[in-house]
Amino acid sequence: MPVRVKSEIEIRECTTLDELAACVDLQREVFTLPEIEISPVRHFVVTKNAGGFALGAFAEGKLVGFVLSVPAFLRGEKAFYSHMTAVRSAFQSFGIGQRLKWAQRSRALELGVSLIKWTFEPVKARNAFFNLEKLGAIVTEYHENFYGTDYSSSRTIGLASDRLFAEWHLESPKVTALAEGREYVEVSEPRQTIKIMNNWHALVESDIERAIAEQKRIRREFETAFEQGLIGRGFRRDDVSPEYLLYAN
Repeated sequence: MPVRVKSEIEIRECTTLDELAACVDLQREVFTLPEIEISPVRHFVVTKNAGGFALGAFAEGKLVGFVLSVPAFLRGEKAFYSHMTAVRSAFQSFGIGQRLKWAQRSRALELGVSLIKWTFEPVKARNAFFNLEKLGAIVTEYHENFYGTDYSSSRTIGLASDRLFAEWHLESPKVTALAEGREYVEVSEPRQTIKIMNNWHALVESDIERAIAEQKRIRREFETAFEQGLIGRGFRRDDVSPEYLLYAN
């Protein structure tokens, strides 16, 4: 169960080796990855010295979350690749991840960067809503089995690590409105919707064959939509059948 956050959460850059080591330890707690997949302290150090940064969320001086920004060059412009965002399980559902992302946006703009990109799992409704509706990111790319066989289940089932790429255009009207705490209303109607399940983990655990079939269907629908030039700019929550909203460019 989440704990009640009684102390002030401080968002600041992780600069010392101890703070970066705490980011490594937090990965072990949050992500279900083998040790070889964990980003080491040296990765954080190199990222910082190459022009990137790691922002941490601290409660009473202890790291409870972080976001790592790797310098990138995308479509002819400077950008950041948001390699990972993690929040300690006991501190989730308090908006800490969202605060980290908005702090990431502010720092990027200070550095003259207006685009941040990252991947997320297309089948997870909570992540989709957070990325597209809470942050205002868009999706235009789908990659099949991007990282190789996924580690998202408690047993070895060979699921492909399909990923959508979130593009966060930091000065777009939607992102600007959300950053300022204002509501953003999409004026056009979606050209297409792509339905997903409300609870991917439950489906995987209860019916793996259906889960694989659903993953393949979602993959086909996204690939077809993107070939037609559609852009995912919204996500509609629903307890039974949540869906992505895709619009004409």
